Amino acid sequence: MSEVGKVGKRKEKCENCTKQCNKKQSDNGTDSHEEAEKVNGQASEGSQLLLSACLSCDGCLSEEENLKISQQNLEEVERVLALNKKCDVTKHKVLVASVCPQSLPFFAVKFGVDITEAASKLCGFLKSLGVQFVFDTTLAAGFSILESQKEFIQRYRRRHHDAHALPMFTSSCPGWIRYSERVLGSLVTPHICTARSPQQIMGCLVKDFFSKQQKFNPEKVYHVVVAPCFDKKLEAVREEFYNSVLESREVDCVLTSGEIYHLMEQRKVSVEELDSLPLDQVLGEGADGVLVRHEGRGSEGFLEHIFKHAAKELFGLDVHEITYKTLRNRDFQEVTLERDGETLLQFAAVYGFRNIQTLVHRMRKGRVPYHLVEVLSCPGGCLSGRGQAESETTGRVDKSLVQQMEDAYCSLPVSLPEVNPVLHTLYQDWLQGQESTQAGTLLHTRYKSQNQIQPPHMQW
Repeated sequence: MSEVGKVGKRKEKCENCTKQCNKKQSDNGTDSHEEAEKVNGQASEGSQLLLSACLSCDGCLSEEENLKISQQNLEEVERVLALNKKCDVTKHKVLVASVCPQSLPFFAVKFGVDITEAASKLCGFLKSLGVQFVFDTTLAAGFSILESQKEFIQRYRRRHHDAHALPMFTSSCPGWIRYSERVLGSLVTPHICTARSPQQIMGCLVKDFFSKQQKFNPEKVYHVVVAPCFDKKLEAVREEFYNSVLESREVDCVLTSGEIYHLMEQRKVSVEELDSLPLDQVLGEGADGVLVRHEGRGSEGFLEHIFKHAAKELFGLDVHEITYKTLRNRDFQEVTLERDGETLLQFAAVYGFRNIQTLVHRMRKGRVPYHLVEVLSCPGGCLSGRGQAESETTGRVDKSLVQQMEDAYCSLPVSLPEVNPVLHTLYQDWLQGQESTQAGTLLHTRYKSQNQIQPPHMQW
């Protein structure tokens, strides 16, 4: 079943989560009971809504949002491709695909090849469909990391006179962002980093810089992102990511890794017969096309990059290796910088709804000691996104597949965005400098409370 279909089915059970949370609980009694046992060691009372059930329900989607999400599917991409074959060449759409680096390990495992070859095969497949340019989003992630580093330093330095400066929460996970805006509101939203996610920065790069470079009208560019996560579809249709100047959405369609692989299966495409084509480069053929990754355990490594940068910038300390201390579980860990017995920095990585539950509970009580928290809604991080890690037979995360993807991802060499010459070139040629108004507009956004929904008996 498509994700849109799943949303529709859930909405039949829960039209409005402020009125019918208990109805959803009773309709899904078995699942809720099992989840409650996992989270708290006991079942929730019938009148209480488990936080994880709220987070996994899209019942609060507006009709407009549902309509926009309904266009985030393979059928829509195939419609654009079909029109290109029928209409006059002057009306053709230029299809551009951007692939998240966390999607590539999925294809490496499925294809039975290394991650570099998987990227080439995927590029070959997408271009055989009629896609003209295929990028990976590591470059955009580099922008997001650098901007997040800069913002953390600014927040840290004003922490004594700005109550909302710290802790800073990372902003790349749309599931976490939506929950923060819709449920947590002003408790959390002022603390969220304003740096755009890699997906949306890539959207700006494609529709603004690359389109101008290629002399394309942005309206004629149809930008598809391949991502490990269904929530990225909802991020793409956010109102602030429609560029009124260019009269174009920055990301037109998000497809999950699983949807792309399903299309290959539908078309009975074998990996062996696919051409191996190099990924395209935003700056053209002269740019270095070697696949790299950022630091971290399978996501974009915001915590590690910001931690090392802050240690150097604020305290003059070089941190080469980061040691994680596991707290509740592997998905709730912290990192501490100490000097002469004094704690200088304390960061945490909080993945998955159960751990988000704990984090928010502590924040409500004013007991969050961290300067920065990297928050991701998927347990295990982005590699475990339900758009690629879920077993078709059980509907649960395939742990064996995730482990293989982690191994493939870690095989890539680590690259620091600070030393990436392409980023430095783009800061000057595209954004007119790192401190420019252009950089502030295209690399940042704002998150705010939206029609707050607080189920009446939330179980924390």
